[in-house]
Amino acid sequence: MKLEKRSQGGPVEPEEDMTPKGKKPVVLYIMILFIAAFLLMAWSFASHQRSNTEAIGKLQSSVTAMQGVQDRMLSLQDELEAAQAQIEELERQAELRDSEMKAYDRQYMALARLYSLERLYRQENLEGCRKVIDGMEAEDLVVCLSDNLPLSEQELGLIASPWERYHQLKEAVEAREAEATQEEALDEVEQ
Repeated sequence: MKLEKRSQGGPVEPEEDMTPKGKKPVVLYIMILFIAAFLLMAWSFASHQRSNTEAIGKLQSSVTAMQGVQDRMLSLQDELEAAQAQIEELERQAELRDSEMKAYDRQYMALARLYSLERLYRQENLEGCRKVIDGMEAEDLVVCLSDNLPLSEQELGLIASPWERYHQLKEAVEAREAEATQEEALDEVEQ
């Protein structure tokens, strides 16, 4: 219609929609859209805030649980270190007892050989005495003989310690071996 009126050359009448009354529903419509968008944004913000709060709560509970686990782990590590220290101490004590047992075994062996030496000497078995003496010296058992006389043996009236007695017997065996060698030499000379 406008084109017809313009082509006819007449004045153009403004349309009814362009009046301020026609613009009011559009502004109201836009305002409602802005309010709806604002409400949607507020709702979205609130839901994100709620989900963030839940996530933070879960993270805090996880951190608390991890701290509890870490504390337990530290206490277990302390217990482990204490147990390892105790194990090392027990191993050290066991090694000490083992070395003491070996020393006692060697001392027992030395005393048993000394007893055998005394018996062989009383039987005048110089060959057996020499074997025992050589064996004791080869196995280094002489150092295991005590230089001190135990109180129980002192009460029995013994005056020589095992170490002294070994040396007395060794000297006596060597003296008898020397005598036997001289007697054999004299026998050979006489024959």
